[in-house]
Amino acid sequence: MTLHNLGFPRIGRRRELKFALEQYWRGELSQSQLLAQAAELRRTHWQWQSEAGLDLLPVGDFAYYDQVLTLSATLGVIPPRHRQGEVDLDTLFRVARGRAPTGTAAAAAEMTKYFNTNYHYLVPELTAEQQFSLCWSQWFDEVKEAQAQGYQVKPVLLGPITFLHLAKTVGEPFDKLQLLPRLLLAYQQLLTQFAELGVSWVQLDEPALALELSPLWQQAYAQAYAVLQTAPVKLLLASYYGSIAHHQQLISALPVAGLHLDLVSAPEQLAPFAAALRSEQILSAGVINGRNVWAADLDLLAQTLAPYAQQLGERLWLAPSCSLLHTPVDLEVETELTAALKARLAFARQKLTELRELQLLLQQPDSEVAAVITQRCRARRTRQAADADTAVAARLAALGAQDFNRHRDFSQRQPLQQARLRLPLLPTTTIGSFPQTAAIRQLRNRWRSGELPAADYTRLLQQITKDTIERQLKLGLDVLVHGEAERNDMVEYFGEQLQGIGFTRYGWVQSYGSRCVKPPLIYGDVSRPAPMTLAWAEYAQSLTDKPVKGMLTGPVTLLHWSFVREDLPRETIAYQLGLAIRDEVADLQQAGISIIQIDEPAFREGLPLKQSDWTEYLRWAVAAFRLSASVARDDTQIHTHMCYSEFNDTIAAIAALDADVITIETSRSHMALLDVFEVYEYPNEIGPGVYDIHSPNIPGVEEIVALMAQAAKRIPLRQLWVNPDCGLKTRSWDEVEPALRNMVSAARELRWRLG
Repeated sequence: MTLHNLGFPRIGRRRELKFALEQYWRGELSQSQLLAQAAELRRTHWQWQSEAGLDLLPVGDFAYYDQVLTLSATLGVIPPRHRQGEVDLDTLFRVARGRAPTGTAAAAAEMTKYFNTNYHYLVPELTAEQQFSLCWSQWFDEVKEAQAQGYQVKPVLLGPITFLHLAKTVGEPFDKLQLLPRLLLAYQQLLTQFAELGVSWVQLDEPALALELSPLWQQAYAQAYAVLQTAPVKLLLASYYGSIAHHQQLISALPVAGLHLDLVSAPEQLAPFAAALRSEQILSAGVINGRNVWAADLDLLAQTLAPYAQQLGERLWLAPSCSLLHTPVDLEVETELTAALKARLAFARQKLTELRELQLLLQQPDSEVAAVITQRCRARRTRQAADADTAVAARLAALGAQDFNRHRDFSQRQPLQQARLRLPLLPTTTIGSFPQTAAIRQLRNRWRSGELPAADYTRLLQQITKDTIERQLKLGLDVLVHGEAERNDMVEYFGEQLQGIGFTRYGWVQSYGSRCVKPPLIYGDVSRPAPMTLAWAEYAQSLTDKPVKGMLTGPVTLLHWSFVREDLPRETIAYQLGLAIRDEVADLQQAGISIIQIDEPAFREGLPLKQSDWTEYLRWAVAAFRLSASVARDDTQIHTHMCYSEFNDTIAAIAALDADVITIETSRSHMALLDVFEVYEYPNEIGPGVYDIHSPNIPGVEEIVALMAQAAKRIPLRQLWVNPDCGLKTRSWDEVEPALRNMVSAARELRWRLG
């Protein structure tokens, strides 16, 4: 029974890759030093996987920015504005961060969410004349590197149809599928080179199979794998994040040597695929959750898999449901968790151990070790069932329709808010956070370690907040923010103050590039014991007569960006979080805060992959946001923020949130995301992001004016705001101040031109 893995986190147990990348970008680390640190991380990760008993180790799961960009570089899909000569490591970073070969500004590639995860990828750009050729040797180098260390490897890469599906077209419109024959030639070359290196199995990831594909895209799968079957390697077709049973007839007919199923998100698909398996094919059962941190019920999994193990024998492989990219690296370094909570967890390393224990339960079910594993699983379930908060359940049960609706419609609220706020045409604001400098992080570390007394920590943060307010006043912004110097993360900060949520110290997962997040652990019923942001909002507002936004993270984002308990419906947990944020909104407006922003950047991320399943999700996701905001008075302006998402297909649901103002990311798409507003009359106010905060490039005044002029063609002028596309915590003040100065100047220029 082969044990294998679809991918391992690349960032390192203590985010070593993140820090090495950022040092390299700052010029503090040479390229050879960066490559050496990356090689050491790979060596460690391969060693861990081998020690856990894996038979085939993934290669190709390591990326210096993201795995889609790695494949784009391998295939030579590099935008001309970033390319000069041979593709090298700096080429990848130019695509990701927005630079031309000369070092001048060049728009970074568009970045968006990878299916329904919080991981982001850089969108490949394809032209009708696109040629594909092998231009980047990272995969082959790492295969040889792992083999030299004595490991049996399985290269993993995105399959050709999913790659095309994720890409976008540039230039004259054309059908992406017309590029498939050329793309398949490059894939054949890839697979042939793997074979020449002695590779037996190659994993081709096709998560697009979980979507509801048109007949043309289904036909493309048959065409592609008919061609690829001639490659001199065995192909393991892997899909994840949802059921692919709706394409079962198509998939079972594909000429591949093996099939991997995500049996965590869709356990019901095991039976039909196992029944259709050909005698020479293997079935990889993805039964260990690659997207959550809770320890698996190995005894129950063994009961489910036992008949298939007997039927298939060595043709049954065991694996996580998807790449472990979405989980923290190692639970062993978490020394501050309670023993009870730690016993319920499994991070990436521990999930590999779970694979080996599951194998033991299947092969030696009557052994003493199997009995110990079974008893441990049963005891954990008993403890979890006993943990409940009846007060939270009672409050949810008492909710009525009035708790999900504002008092008046937006058309009636808008004049009341205008009278209170007295904002100009095209008001300027930012999304919330300002630079989290090294000095701020050092203060937080000193406070957490006990070196800095809490009173001194608060006093120093107040000085930083005062400085942030003064900088905004000097820049001339119309609506200010306090800068969030006290916050470590937009989700973790709130989770730390809510009951029913736990935290790790090193539980980092990659979001994009060097950006990592540390999701909270929602293990119990959630409630808010005390105000979370009130003191900072009151202090910041006391420094100016201009409105200062109260800054909150919305319930849907808190849900999706946490590791969530699995014994309750996600809808129920979203409403628990909605009530907690609702209480905070009530406290803020009672204190005189006139604008409250409830961020929901993960709203679209939670969409089921199949559009036929969207209605139910959107129903409760919209309701959770409305529950959090509906306590606001008519003259309290509610904002929300969303970034790096497509809005066209969910615009009606976004409008149903009934936020007075929504700010969105549109800069990387050059306002293309606003096309939906040409056919959908959005009722409320909107701030399309006018510059890309994830790039160090500083936008010029005319660049911003041009973008806003495009927006004004789609959205009435009186509904428009001017703002960056996301928070500014990752940027430096040297970048932020000139960019915002240009943004304010652009707004003033537009008022004069369009006024």
